[in-house]
Amino acid sequence: MTATESARAATITGRGMTMSDLLARHARTIPDAIALRDVRAVRSYRELDERVTRLAGALAARGIEVGDRVAVLGLNSIELLEANFATLRLGALCVPVNFRLVADEIAYLLTDSGATVVVADAGLAPQVKKAREQAPSVRSVIMIDGDYEQVLAEASDTYTEVPVSDDSPAFIMYTSGTTGRPKGAVLTHRNLLLHAFSQIAHLGIGADDTVWLSGAPLFHIAGLAGMIPPLITGGRTIIPPSGGFDPAATVRLLAAERVSSCFFVPAQWAAICAVPGIAEHDLSALRRISWGAAPASTTLLRTMIDTFPQAQVVTAFGQTECSPVTCTLRGEDAIRKIGSIGTPMVNVEVRVVDEEMNDVPRGEVGEIVYRGPTVMTEYWGKPAETAEAFRGGWFHSGELVRQDADGYFYVVDRKKDMIISGGENIYCAEVENVLAGHPQIADVALIGVPDPKWGETPLAVIVPADPADPPTAAAIEAYCREHLAAYKRPREITFVEALPRNPSGKVLKTRLREERAAGALVSRPAV
Repeated sequence: MTATESARAATITGRGMTMSDLLARHARTIPDAIALRDVRAVRSYRELDERVTRLAGALAARGIEVGDRVAVLGLNSIELLEANFATLRLGALCVPVNFRLVADEIAYLLTDSGATVVVADAGLAPQVKKAREQAPSVRSVIMIDGDYEQVLAEASDTYTEVPVSDDSPAFIMYTSGTTGRPKGAVLTHRNLLLHAFSQIAHLGIGADDTVWLSGAPLFHIAGLAGMIPPLITGGRTIIPPSGGFDPAATVRLLAAERVSSCFFVPAQWAAICAVPGIAEHDLSALRRISWGAAPASTTLLRTMIDTFPQAQVVTAFGQTECSPVTCTLRGEDAIRKIGSIGTPMVNVEVRVVDEEMNDVPRGEVGEIVYRGPTVMTEYWGKPAETAEAFRGGWFHSGELVRQDADGYFYVVDRKKDMIISGGENIYCAEVENVLAGHPQIADVALIGVPDPKWGETPLAVIVPADPADPPTAAAIEAYCREHLAAYKRPREITFVEALPRNPSGKVLKTRLREERAAGALVSRPAV
């Protein structure tokens, strides 16, 4: 071994903590404490660690080594998190995949990440089978509620530790962009753990705040990152079922599990606050209620404050690339600064800049950019996009904000080509690229239109290839059903002779939004 190799080995031996290390530590120190609970099962730290060890061995037997990628695809369950931990224990990268995606979309993520093993729900077997046909890198599939338990039973309960540095990549979290193709944000163990420690310090999370529940799915960064603080403190994470959101059942779950902290998107909070007889439930354990991922009205925030007077209402703002929270508005400011996204979290450095990276004066609008140990390392396999995102040495969020005299930030605009519907990001270029492939569509633009339930929904503005024979709503829906997840599909369509464009050829979506608001852009349901 050379001197350089010896130094590298010494560095790895003295590495920082990883998520897998935290699990193993609690399995030794508080083995019988409950780590995870879902609708079907409960896992103590000892049981969880043992099962993760077996699954790690099974993945290793299937060729997974340091730096390899394992895709995880399924509805919320303990098994999804077991797959996450087992992947990380091997020094491999976990690739959470949205279970709502269709086979073509799944195939792209598998191919782009180079995933060699997929752990998926048996109920998604048809999509996985079709996606695998387009993803030659995949060598093996393990099915939850299929062969998963047999795989664990046949694996060894002993494990040879793989040294993993905390600056090693842990997750590839896919987030779409204006190019129309998802980009994989690479988050390290250090990114996620420092984000969790920052939350603990910034929000004052104590030893009595140890039961966590998130309304975000486990493939979403909010669902994933939110469970790390209780993992650090030896707390318990409650995993709600996926599928249709049931606010009454959620309230019962919050009460029964004595949940102390939780996160939901605004549409979910509105439904929770409207549950009949909510005051009759014992929710006294709730200390902190958080919201984010979509805009919330001041009316809703006041309703949340009135409904949960014992809890601190926390606004969480950020993005996947930042692990994800960058700014919070904490309880004491919930009313005084209502409408603000708050101030930067511990370990997050921010600036508000113009196009030339000059700081703008307080009160003026600019892009908020970030620097710090919670920011991703790169977009997987996309050096040009990574360089553009980090131009000037800061990560560019694409969000336009202003800062008031007290240092609190307010969002005034966001990426123009993004629609937030029920907490899900819908990127117009991706949907437009799909629609443009329809033979009866010559040109298309997607914009968001207000919706009382979801915040906004997609409207497709279409130029038909033959004005005398435009595509029917049924044809468009059938085409989108084949190529797009349900939440991305247009809910309304309208036909125009031509799209408004500027001299450089860019579609003037602002004009389309103005026309829609003025009633000049008549639309009809797409479904």
